[in-house]
Amino acid sequence: MVNSRGRMVAAGTVGLLAITLPAVPATAGAGGPAPGAPGIDEQYRPADKSGFGTARSTASKVWFTVQKEGGLGEIYYPRIDSPAARALEFVVADRRGHAVRVSDAAVVRTSVTDPRSLSFRQTFAERHGKWRFSAAYATDPARPAVLVDLRFDARGYDLYAIFDPALGNTRGGDSGRTEDGALVATDGDNRSVFAGGNGFAATSSGFRGVSDGWTDLLGDGRMDWHYASAGAGNLVQTAKLKAGRTTLAVAFGGGARASLGRGFDRVARDYADGWHHYVDGLRAAPASLRGADQRQLYRTSAMVLAASEDKTHRGAYVAAPAMPWAFGRDDPSGPYHLVWSRDLYQIATGLIAAGDTAGANRALDHLFGVQQKPDGSFPQNARTDGTPVWEGLQLDEVALPIVLAHQLRRYDTWPHVKRAADFLLGYQRAPWSPQERWENQSGYSPATIAAEIAGLVCAADLARRNGDPASARRYEATADEWQSHVKAWTVTSTGPYSSKPYFLRLTKDGQPDRGTTYTIGDSGPSDVDQRRVVDPSFLELVRLGVLPAGDPDIRNTLRVIDEQLGVRTPHGPFWRRASFDGFGEKRDGSPWDYGLPDDSRLTLGRAWPLLTGERGEYDLDPARIGTMASAAGPGFMLPEQVWDGRPPNREPGTPTYSATPLTWAHAQFIRLARNVEAGRVTERPAVVARRYLN
Repeated sequence: MVNSRGRMVAAGTVGLLAITLPAVPATAGAGGPAPGAPGIDEQYRPADKSGFGTARSTASKVWFTVQKEGGLGEIYYPRIDSPAARALEFVVADRRGHAVRVSDAAVVRTSVTDPRSLSFRQTFAERHGKWRFSAAYATDPARPAVLVDLRFDARGYDLYAIFDPALGNTRGGDSGRTEDGALVATDGDNRSVFAGGNGFAATSSGFRGVSDGWTDLLGDGRMDWHYASAGAGNLVQTAKLKAGRTTLAVAFGGGARASLGRGFDRVARDYADGWHHYVDGLRAAPASLRGADQRQLYRTSAMVLAASEDKTHRGAYVAAPAMPWAFGRDDPSGPYHLVWSRDLYQIATGLIAAGDTAGANRALDHLFGVQQKPDGSFPQNARTDGTPVWEGLQLDEVALPIVLAHQLRRYDTWPHVKRAADFLLGYQRAPWSPQERWENQSGYSPATIAAEIAGLVCAADLARRNGDPASARRYEATADEWQSHVKAWTVTSTGPYSSKPYFLRLTKDGQPDRGTTYTIGDSGPSDVDQRRVVDPSFLELVRLGVLPAGDPDIRNTLRVIDEQLGVRTPHGPFWRRASFDGFGEKRDGSPWDYGLPDDSRLTLGRAWPLLTGERGEYDLDPARIGTMASAAGPGFMLPEQVWDGRPPNREPGTPTYSATPLTWAHAQFIRLARNVEAGRVTERPAVVARRYLN
């Protein structure tokens, strides 16, 4: 089950005591089918990953995540939006009646073993020095298999591996059995094989919380149950490992023995070589980076972006390979490992800054060729095959693909650009949007309007290049009108935070001096005066060339934002995303949840590192690079959010349990470093800047 911090605790120790479970037969050790179907469902692993990897080859359609507390989290197969395993964890037993989950008993450290590869090793050291072992991770470039190199040699102790499949993007319905010394799981046509290079000393398949290996080992520190099979349910498979060095393989469809036959060292070398080739093809790291850690974060960021691309539906890059908080209960899983038009724009601009224009072009091809709807709009998010999941409409997600097409000089995409631009012009209430970029409010948003204006001006340039001056004139006329009215819609002169005008997060009615109220959501207050809600996102007006950086209302709003949303840390300032935001952990550190009552203020939205990057793109301050880099957790993974000094009073600026790695944050870091080096915002559309800044 999951405790208040979203971390695994032993079945039978907390919470599960209240559940009546089927009795396990006394003859359990004799083998046969496992009792207790279907077992207990358990949500996916905490989202604060310390590693993420996949081979560069498209033949290896498998991705792994590394848990900060140890072992592997979700393994994705055959697409990056489809988890096929929930976890691979370890248990140590002392042969004297005691067993412990390694994550509860060890100090776990994750390290990068190759600076030019997504290669990770974890060391596990028992807090009192009783035992120690290590695990290194790689995927086989030749097939969908994850290999783990284990080195364990502690006299008087046994090591067990507990594998939790989730085939077909569902945690239930998996059947398991021991076959030729390996553990096989199936769910319909889906199949996984969990095998050991030296074989296993013992195996068992059972149901979580009833007849699984952890429940068995907890009882007396021994593996007494050796179930040969388990029917459909919440399957957990357990293997007793042999002492010394061994290699584990989790393969899908088949191929475990072939990968094990090649040996971990050879597979890991080929895996790293693929990443070396990719990194060597990128632009040189910016001179704005200072120190080895910043340079490593830059390289890792580029690789994280590349690794987040699906291998079946090329160009489909997901937001994060994680499921934070209550999203971990979703079955099928979602929504972070989906494709979002806005996030894909951010990823693609990061790829361009890093030097991977081919990846950025694939992203654009996916946006226009797979995601775009017949009416020219885009879904709020979608599976990698383009199937919409959430059905919200966000007009910045319609506009930003146009901006990306212009940046890439993709004049061939004009038919798609025209459909998107025409949708913006034809949407009855535009530039008002049903949702803005934080996705839980409608209204006139400065950030959304900035994207719409930039999108239309870029569309006009593409129209002329494709012989359609009439459309160009229509787009420019609307963009000019919106640019001339953006302050009238979103800047208040009567707000409580300053006697001078400042931008609001949004207005519901386009009347920023009115005290129109709305409900914040995510346990936030209801009936909040819109003049009390601010958001750093207005800086999109500057980044996209719609307003100058020196605009007095821009400058005054920065002062308001610093006072209302700024978070001081030893490494520099971070910012929360909006006033009264509740999208984050509860005050006691436990996970955000669905359906929290308005006005309860149970949850607190924390600070976002990517907002430090956006401020850095505004002021081009090199110090922002170091501040943003300080937010990286183990494995150089950047989180969605960091603690902000409020309850539960964790160290400010350190990662929360939010989605990690967040691809938008990694893309923002790359862009920040590149723009500071250049002394300008390199992704700003020149055609927009010429029109409004000159």
